[in-house]
Amino acid sequence: MDLRIFTEPQQGATYDTLLTVAKATEDLGFDAFFRSDHYLRMGSSDGLPGPTDAWITLAGLARETKRIRLGTLMTAGTFRLPGVLAIQVAQVDQMSGGRVELGLGAGWFEEEHKAYGIPFPKEKFARLEEQLAIVTGLWATEAGKTFDYHGAYYDLTESPALPKPAQPKIPVLIGGHGATRTPRLAARYADEFNIPFASVEDSRRQFGRVRAAAEEAGRAADALTYSNALVVCVGRDDQEVARRAAAIGREADELKANGLAGSPAEVVDKIGRYAEIGSRRIYLQVLDLDDLDHLELISAQVQSQLS
Repeated sequence: MDLRIFTEPQQGATYDTLLTVAKATEDLGFDAFFRSDHYLRMGSSDGLPGPTDAWITLAGLARETKRIRLGTLMTAGTFRLPGVLAIQVAQVDQMSGGRVELGLGAGWFEEEHKAYGIPFPKEKFARLEEQLAIVTGLWATEAGKTFDYHGAYYDLTESPALPKPAQPKIPVLIGGHGATRTPRLAARYADEFNIPFASVEDSRRQFGRVRAAAEEAGRAADALTYSNALVVCVGRDDQEVARRAAAIGREADELKANGLAGSPAEVVDKIGRYAEIGSRRIYLQVLDLDDLDHLELISAQVQSQLS
């Protein structure tokens, strides 16, 4: 079971804070550092000092880390043209020496689009399908050849399809709870399917849909990696769990029910239940980015037991 650190910088974080967490992620033996792609805070947080851009952040981290994988859960398809996104991600992959992964979603948070003047189209899922075709098609085009795509929303003519990533194939993550279109899209384009903030039973059901869609599309169901994203709140005792829950504005009992919370033994046990249904990777949503002791505890007493 891989454990990856997943951050939500729109809630309030500087690049320096993210760099500190990414370096701790690397030093403590976690597999990867991922971040959300949002420009507006959610809930009661003040969001100060303001948003950071996902791919600018990852470009910086690409040069300041050496081992960990880097990526997004999920890049919003509404934020970037697919041709430009293919260039950005390929460049960051080069800058990292081939450690980048692209999580790409349709985009959903209308308020942040209004706040920053970003169009929020109605046909987001159909656009996402074209975006996936274009991004992966550009990367797969042989050097010296050109790429054309003529869709309902995007039109590319004789693109040189450059630059190329450092990796032969950048892993693509697709995720969500949709029962029909999401599994079909994952079966066609994804190397990994991720379900965010779902129970064991809901995850089992969605993984089953994706596996069936993959087989229907002529792929082996096990060709995809299946993963979960879950909020994490670990403490050596109930008091420490409660303190960490309060720091992120949550209740310990609610986190135990809906996330990975409690003692290290409780969290290891719950991760084991996700492993039993085929999850091979957990993205630990860390909401208090100043609490590096939390990461140290997870590394020493949770990750150590899983490896």
